[in-house]
Amino acid sequence: MQFKKITAAALLAASFSQSSGAAFAEGKAQEIPVREHQSLIREIPEQMPRFKFESGYNFEYPDAVRGLYVTGHSAGGEKFNSLTKLIDDTDLNAMVIDIKDDHGYLTYKPVENSPFKDIGKPYIKDPQKLLKTLEEKQIYPIARVVVFKDTALAHKKPEWSFKDGNEVWKNGRGESFVNPFVKDVWDYNVQIAIEAAKMGFKEIQFDYVRFPEGFERRDASLGYSMGDYKDVDMDNVQKRVKAVTDFVAYARKELKPYDVKVSVDIFGYSATLPEAPGIGQNFSKISENVDVISSMIYPSHWTSYFGIAKPDTEPYRLVQEYAKLEKQKLGELKTPPISRPWLQDFTASWLGSGNYLVYGKKEVEDQIKALQDQGINEYLLWNASNRYTPGVDYTP
Repeated sequence: MQFKKITAAALLAASFSQSSGAAFAEGKAQEIPVREHQSLIREIPEQMPRFKFESGYNFEYPDAVRGLYVTGHSAGGEKFNSLTKLIDDTDLNAMVIDIKDDHGYLTYKPVENSPFKDIGKPYIKDPQKLLKTLEEKQIYPIARVVVFKDTALAHKKPEWSFKDGNEVWKNGRGESFVNPFVKDVWDYNVQIAIEAAKMGFKEIQFDYVRFPEGFERRDASLGYSMGDYKDVDMDNVQKRVKAVTDFVAYARKELKPYDVKVSVDIFGYSATLPEAPGIGQNFSKISENVDVISSMIYPSHWTSYFGIAKPDTEPYRLVQEYAKLEKQKLGELKTPPISRPWLQDFTASWLGSGNYLVYGKKEVEDQIKALQDQGINEYLLWNASNRYTPGVDYTP
């Protein structure tokens, strides 16, 4: 399977084809007679976008995004009604919905002739109905696309992955990654993101934009291609950073004609380091190439940090200290992105007695207040099962 770069001219031509798929047909590309569009394309300078895609939906960017994570199962099931009611009844206003999940599967069935037909799952049975409901309620729609953690693609295309001997490498949870050095992997994920934009999502949020955790310990033992980065005059740490950053810049450029924002999830600790050496995340370099940066700053995910011995037990202080540091780093950039951190709405009982709190109304509100006290008004709430704490005051 080859995922070649699709030119703007080809996409414009596709708008006149019945085979372009139902999702694209929903858009409102300008109608131009077929006999004229070729000459029109030739007259447009190469560096200019050939068109600006319109999905047909009308979403306004909120005063500040305050959102929930929603799985494909929840988006396509009964839980969707309770989640939309929660947003209706509060100052929440956005959903981050899985479109490509943590295993590498689409959460909906694409059109019959789609190159992604084999990874489609019927969780969201009617994406257009979903988007229409979000439009009616003015819930800002963000499509989550998991990029380099992709067990399905790793096993389908082992040459795009990492090999441990003759087998595709997997981590302790049985998950496999694909290789950020391989540009075919970039195009594979960008084309999925484009499909989400065509559906009507107003933002693409890329997650797992990194090498596997602890990759510096596997660098010499795993077999993998370094692609175009093989002969780059850098050490392997910097090559990983460059590959990850280059992907983000490439994705943003390719998505520009679709009028969507591009956001990236990143480990919170990446902002505390010049770069995270194993996984290839450089907070500042990624931030320079996105519209929104979403640091995952769940208090439970920090060890002793910022002088806080048990971070999960002090959510306000942990988030406050992180926000101070992030503001400083973003302030050094010429055009900083919007800061929209991920906050914790779950209980980390696995930390053991005395090391965690039962998270409820106060703990969630403390995190929100800590951000707002530092001038950060956007945030997202994470609960993997989508069971969010009732009665929280989300008022900005």
